Amino acid sequence: MEQIQAMIEKLGLENQITLEEIPQIDLYMDQVIQLFENKFGSSKRNEEEKVLTKTMINNYAKGKLFFPIKNKKYSKEHLILISLIYQLKGVLSINDIKETLFKINEKMSMNQFNLDGFYESYLHVANKNVENFRLDVVEKSKDVKKEIDLLEDAEKGDLQKILMIASLVNMSNLYRRAAEKLVDEISITQKRKEK
Repeated sequence: MEQIQAMIEKLGLENQITLEEIPQIDLYMDQVIQLFENKFGSSKRNEEEKVLTKTMINNYAKGKLFFPIKNKKYSKEHLILISLIYQLKGVLSINDIKETLFKINEKMSMNQFNLDGFYESYLHVANKNVENFRLDVVEKSKDVKKEIDLLEDAEKGDLQKILMIASLVNMSNLYRRAAEKLVDEISITQKRKEK
């Protein structure tokens, strides 16, 4: 149980870029990368992993995942969208992210959306998700231990970890599939409006 708590603490689950941390001035790409590296660097799986690169940002721009930049500078709104993309890309494809953010980008292009308010709501939901995750992982750990205790095997420690991994991956897949279904619904709605 203590191992699970220690593992959860190392995940850096609370790492989110808050509105207060986003500069009020537009940033160049290198500054954007540095901001993300400073914020999310501690939650990387290993040193080789990159939080954000120029190629990633350029691909997001080419894929129209966010509205066009001006004068090679990224506004506060771009940083919010890049932060959302950073969170979404762990589960969704680039096309799914584009579909998900399409309406927001469309409204931003017409200056008809309070992105700050939306992002603040996202941060509140994300914080609640972290709390729920902590409780859920502890409960799953107890369930896994009960199942492993029923086995007659000398290497229960490794088997317990393997079963825990399988359980977490299963839950992740369930959540991913639900998210993809919602993306599909957004996509269908968009296509109907285009007709």
